[in-house]
Amino acid sequence: MIPDFFIEDLKVGNQLLFILGPCVIEEEARTFQIARRLLELSRQFHFPFIFKASFDKANRTALDSYRGPGLQEGLRILAAVKQDLKIPVTTDIHEPWQAKEAAKAVSLLQIPAFLCRQTDLLIAAGQTGLPVNIKKGQFLSAESMAYAVQKVTSTGNQRVMVTERGNTFGYRELVVDLKNIPKLKGMGVPVIIDATHSVQQPATGDKKTGGERSQVSTIAAGGVAAGADGVFLEVHPDPPQALSDGANSVYLEDVKDLIIKLQKVYEAVG
Repeated sequence: MIPDFFIEDLKVGNQLLFILGPCVIEEEARTFQIARRLLELSRQFHFPFIFKASFDKANRTALDSYRGPGLQEGLRILAAVKQDLKIPVTTDIHEPWQAKEAAKAVSLLQIPAFLCRQTDLLIAAGQTGLPVNIKKGQFLSAESMAYAVQKVTSTGNQRVMVTERGNTFGYRELVVDLKNIPKLKGMGVPVIIDATHSVQQPATGDKKTGGERSQVSTIAAGGVAAGADGVFLEVHPDPPQALSDGANSVYLEDVKDLIIKLQKVYEAVG
């Protein structure tokens, strides 16, 4: 049984949660454009959402890939979105010292999949007192994530959630094992299905990660049917022109229909 879990005044577990936004902050105007449209949709179709964008993508494929505006400017923009639009926001952190700084601006701290075993990072995130979303590493079993959860809860912070985002299969494919959803929920934490990173095709050429956008709906619906408490989707007004993860991002204009579909799946499985 998952105890009551709140992010700001948003309760996780009593309705399908969405974590939505662009992979990386590109510019302030574009960030607000996306956030405002998502807020309009959330009000129209009655779903809770957390706005997500990264101030720095520290794990880009190539050295010269766009990483973001950096911590100071990125957190300023995220704090403005949170304050002006009155919506919870999240971002990922990569080093322990970033936890305290990010906690001043956001509502939920995200631990990147590649860093989910980093003890100092997990403890620093837990010590902020904010909820922590740990993305399951592409190289780990569901059972192994119990240790990552324990590292955060050792700080006394019990607000931990885990995101399933597939496992590496071969060199350029990820496979989602839907059995991981109930296994992770069995740890007593809310579970999110990341449907966009799960269709990534890492380092497929041209110095960037590819992806199969057409399969996002399949992964998302499967995760919800398997019991996920929420869905993580990267969205962008023009994915082919996105500065990061465009190949697997959902078109902003298309996300409405996908959310309606997923709400129906969630209602059907109770």
